[in-house]
Amino acid sequence: MSSALWLPDVLGAVSRAGLGQESPLPPARCAARLGVDVLVPLWRHAASASEATRSRWQWTWVADDSVFKKYGQQLGLVGTWWSGQEHRVLSGIDGVLLVVVIGDGKLVVPVDFAIRRPDPQGPGAPCRDKLHWVQVMLDGRVAALRRRGVVLPPPMVVADSWFSDSKLMRHVAATHEGTLLVEGKSTYVFALPDGRQVNGHDLQTPSAWAWRHSPQTPGVRYARLRATSPTYGAVTITIVKEPGADQYYVMCLETAVSSPRLIRAWKRRSWIEYCFRTLKHLLATGACQVHSEDAYYGHLVLRLMGCFVLFYTSRVICKGRLTMEEIIFSLKHYWRFVDSEPLELKALSQGMGEKAA
Repeated sequence: MSSALWLPDVLGAVSRAGLGQESPLPPARCAARLGVDVLVPLWRHAASASEATRSRWQWTWVADDSVFKKYGQQLGLVGTWWSGQEHRVLSGIDGVLLVVVIGDGKLVVPVDFAIRRPDPQGPGAPCRDKLHWVQVMLDGRVAALRRRGVVLPPPMVVADSWFSDSKLMRHVAATHEGTLLVEGKSTYVFALPDGRQVNGHDLQTPSAWAWRHSPQTPGVRYARLRATSPTYGAVTITIVKEPGADQYYVMCLETAVSSPRLIRAWKRRSWIEYCFRTLKHLLATGACQVHSEDAYYGHLVLRLMGCFVLFYTSRVICKGRLTMEEIIFSLKHYWRFVDSEPLELKALSQGMGEKAA
């Protein structure tokens, strides 16, 4: 599947979602529409390829949240949140993001985004926590893809330990026949089939487990356990040991999915952290000085779309020869000489010819 095949579909989706034209959709719906408009043609292209190609283009759904610092006027969206990145409580805006990682990171597509309101005032829906938001976003995007004629296999969803909620796990399994894979905590307690009781700390400590190797995860040793949790019920645990890294374990409700596939899916979680770093540092999302909630929401979604276009350009069009940092530098210093016609971005030239202005 060549980049030339995707280019009109991908950039056309960005334009329809709200770049290059005035969009009647709320900012959050623009992000959701972008994800569906991008994923549908990619799915159809992959569906017509060989089985080997399809296996390399598996989808992994990744969810996480991050705190965006807000400078200037404090809006109603601003609250105090725990930042896992900075390991402290911050005053800012907490955004929940759902992305689809295609393959091992060939492409990362944002499919939905929501801002958590810390202290809603007056009538209306109560504040949703991030667990509820992830459930609503996943259900909505799967349903939207189904309306477009895309029947997905059971989704593989990965998230960090903050999303290790038994109700959410069961919802993914019951509603979508999918798997929610999370990193286990040191405080969890499990009963093994032989009667032994272990806690999460035991699983994070080197021990004489039945270690295995797989060509699908080179350099990685793993041990697979069946266990029972008082909170989650029957679970599958995969203990992972990588060179130069602390031992950890991931868990999900009992599943027949192989541990190497679970490990590969878990490794794709880091791509959402990459998206957040790009939004915060490369695209300076926190520097916005707008004076209304709708404007700030739109600012965040616009930056999210820009993050996707940068990632697509770097990974697919330039095939890794240019980093996103280099692309940003070129646009800042040479934007008058960017020819929009090859990228089918004539609508962005505002009627000033084929050169972007």
